[in-house]
Amino acid sequence: MANKNSANIGFEEKIWNAACVLRGNIDASEYKSVVLGLIFLKYISDCFEKKYNELVEEGAGFEEDRDEYISENIFFVPENARWNVISAAAHKETIGVVIDEAMKSIEKENKKLKGILPKNFARPELDKRRLGDVVDLFSNVKMVDSGNEKDILGRTYEYCLAKFAEQEGKLAGEFYTPACVVKTLVEVLQPFNGRVYDPCCGSGGMFVQSAKFIENHGGNINKISVYGQDSNPTTWKMAQMNLAIRGIEADLGRFSADTFFNDCHPQLKADFIMANPPFNLSDWGVDKLRDDVRWKYGVPPAGNANFAWLQHMIWHLAPNGRIGMVLANGSLSSQSGGEGEIRKRIIEDDLVDCIVAMPGQLFYTTQIPVSLWFLSKNKKQKGKTLFIDARDMGSLVTRKLRELDDTKDIKKIADTYHAFVDGTLKDEKGFCAVVTTEDIAEQDYILTPGRYVGIKELEEDTEPFEKKMARLTKELSELFKESHRLEEEIKKQLGTIGYDI
Repeated sequence: MANKNSANIGFEEKIWNAACVLRGNIDASEYKSVVLGLIFLKYISDCFEKKYNELVEEGAGFEEDRDEYISENIFFVPENARWNVISAAAHKETIGVVIDEAMKSIEKENKKLKGILPKNFARPELDKRRLGDVVDLFSNVKMVDSGNEKDILGRTYEYCLAKFAEQEGKLAGEFYTPACVVKTLVEVLQPFNGRVYDPCCGSGGMFVQSAKFIENHGGNINKISVYGQDSNPTTWKMAQMNLAIRGIEADLGRFSADTFFNDCHPQLKADFIMANPPFNLSDWGVDKLRDDVRWKYGVPPAGNANFAWLQHMIWHLAPNGRIGMVLANGSLSSQSGGEGEIRKRIIEDDLVDCIVAMPGQLFYTTQIPVSLWFLSKNKKQKGKTLFIDARDMGSLVTRKLRELDDTKDIKKIADTYHAFVDGTLKDEKGFCAVVTTEDIAEQDYILTPGRYVGIKELEEDTEPFEKKMARLTKELSELFKESHRLEEEIKKQLGTIGYDI
C-alpha cells in the first residue's frame, strides 16, 4: 500500500485552492456540483481526445465513429462538448450556456449518464468571469506531467469530495466516508473477485478503494461486479461520476432510492458487502416493514436502524459472503428495543468474525465513537471472534481530525485479522484477543473490545528509586530556577512601562 495521507497531497490541493475562486460566489452545495462537474467533463473529454488522436493517426476515417469509443469503455463526446470548445468560450458571457449544452449533449450520446450530469452553469447567480477562470485552470493542467491522467483526475475528484465533507461538517456524512476508514475495510476483506455491494454507497468510496486494492495487488478489476444504491439524488449522481472517472462499471440502480423500501437489487447475493450506514437513524419506517423477510434475527426498533442495516446486509450475503461495516459503538452493547436479543442471535449464528474499536475524530461529520464489524457466512475460525482495540491508533492531521496511517495502522489491523483467520494469532494484551462464543455469552453478548483485550501492560520501570528521585529532584530544581528567572524578567519589563510590582 502506498502511504498517501492528506498531508502528502500537492497537485490535488493546487486544483482545489485554484477552484476556490468560485467559493464566495455560490452556496457550498452548488459549488460542489460545479467543481466536480467540471472535473468530470475534463476527464471524459481528455479520454475522448486521446483516442480521437489515435484514430486520426491511423488514417481510416473512424475518428467520429461512436462505436470505436464505446468498445473501449470511452465516453463518446460530441463536438460541442469537447474541452477545446469549452476552453475557447471561457471568457465569454455564454460560458455557462456552453457548458450546460455540453452536459446535455454528452448525456444524449451516452445513455448511462442520462440525468446524472449537472446542468446549471448558466444560472445568473454563478459569476461567469470566475467560472471562466476555473475553466482556464483545468485547460492549463498538464496531466501527462502529473502522472496517469485517470488517476490524477480520480484523485482530484476524491480530494475535492473530502474537502467538501470537511466544509459541510455533519451534513457530509451521507456522501463521504474518510478514506482511511474505507481502506481498513478493504484491506481486511480483500475483495479480489466476486460481487461487491454497498447498500448506502454515498459517493462510491468503497468501490473506488476496492478497485485501488485490486490494482495495487496486481489483480484484474474486471473480476469484480459492483452493486450499490443511495437515497440522496445528488449523492447518487456524484457516485456515478466518481465511478465513471475511475472506469468502474457499476449498477447503482436506475435512480436514487431508499434501501429499506425500494431495494434496487432484491435478488443479489453478494460476496463482499462494505458500508457506512447513517448512524442511529430514527424513523426509518419499521411500521411499514415489520413483517419484512430481512429481519431474520428480530424486528429492529423504530428509533434506531443500526440492526436494520446489519440484517439487510446479512440477507444479501452469498453462502461464503463477508461484510465489513461501520456502526456506532452503541450497537456493541445496547439492550434497548430488542437490540440485545438481535445481537445475541447473530452471535449465536456464528456470523461475527471480528470487531474493531476505532479511534475518535476520524469523521468530519460526528464525534460519535465507532467500530468496524466484520461478519462472515462461513467463518474460518468457527465459534471464535477476534476483538481489536485500535482506539490509540492514528495521528491528528488537524486539530479536529485524525487519520490512520496506511503502512503502520491499517496494515497492523489487517495483518492481525489475517493471522487470526490463519490460526496463527497470539493475543496481545490491550490490543487484540481471540474469544469463544461461550465467553461472549458470559459477557451477556456484549461486543465491546475493551472487555476482552484487557489493559496494555506497562513497561517495567527498572530505574532504582534513589537514582530516579535524584534525577527528578534535579530537574525540578532547574525548572524552579527558570521560573524565578522568567518572573524577574516579567517584573523588569513591566517596570519599563511604569508598572512596578
